[in-house]
Amino acid sequence: MLSKEKIARINELANRSKTTGLTKKEVEEQKKLRAEYVKTFRTSFKEQLHSVKVVDEKGQDVTPKKLKDAKKGNKGFQH
Repeated sequence: MLSKEKIARINELANRSKTTGLTKKEVEEQKKLRAEYVKTFRTSFKEQLHSVKVVDEKGQDVTPKKLKDAKKGNKGFQH
């Protein structure tokens, strides 16, 4: 998870880009921070998916094979 300071900086840069504009240095900083945010988000989302277990009405595990393989570290939800 990103620190509160980095998230605040992302928001600050976004607001400034809409009002006064950003310098080239700030545009690069914004790109870097956004990339870090997206990477962190994707990692967190994959971890959430790996904790999912799909169960039908009868209580049987019907988790897709691709997800089961990803949980075991095999191929699967990796990009």
